[in-house]
Amino acid sequence: MPFVRRLKRNLVVVAGLLTLGYLLLPNVIVTVFSFNDPKGRFNYAWQRFSTDAWTDPCGVADLCGSLSVSLQIAAWATLGATVLGTMTAFALVRYRFRARGAVNALIFLPMAMPEVVMAASLLTLFLNMGAELGFWTVLIAHIMFCLSFVVTAVKARVMSMDPRLEQAAQDLYAGPVQTFLRVTLPIAAPGIAAGALLAFALSFDDFIITNFNAGSTVTFPMFVWGSAQRGTPVQINVIGTAMFVVAVLCVLAGLVVADRRQRRTS
Repeated sequence: MPFVRRLKRNLVVVAGLLTLGYLLLPNVIVTVFSFNDPKGRFNYAWQRFSTDAWTDPCGVADLCGSLSVSLQIAAWATLGATVLGTMTAFALVRYRFRARGAVNALIFLPMAMPEVVMAASLLTLFLNMGAELGFWTVLIAHIMFCLSFVVTAVKARVMSMDPRLEQAAQDLYAGPVQTFLRVTLPIAAPGIAAGALLAFALSFDDFIITNFNAGSTVTFPMFVWGSAQRGTPVQINVIGTAMFVVAVLCVLAGLVVADRRQRRTS
């Protein structure tokens, strides 16, 4: 049958589209229910179409405050993890030193360790140091677990770099700083950007580690968890939809920039 032949021929494409649809289904539901007008406190059943939540996304007390805290922590954690992770990745790839294997193993530990164990360990560390739980303890914890993901992303990019390009720049009388800024950094930029985006997403989305070490600080995931106990305002769906749209736009912008660069070089 022609239909069966076409299906076999495009089986990989069909499977990919079904998988993508399955992954995006929760985002679609969140978006649809951001236009809902529920009768009670819980936004779990569709009632009628309304844009009231979009016109007043900060209508729920402390919602935008917790969102601001999450964005600040995610931004600073991304900056700290990206800087430290990039330097660590270059050191692990470019230099040979003692305990290099041990450092590589330790870098992957936060990725393999259960979040509950890491959260309890960090809480124990902060309490033994006499640190006051709050914004700064959460920031330190986020930089710590985001660091591994940045190192992994940047390290993969640095390992694929051709060292002869830097040697050619030095042969053309470029100094170490010029070589790094004009040759090394542009080549490593995609890996650094990927690590930074991953760190931002992980930091903004984290709940377990944050919940253990936040003290009186309330982030957006903690606000959502607390709201689920007594009601789920539609504004939560609005914020979630907006963050999803921003993430998609960032990915599309990156694809457009990469496509333009490829056309220029070809």
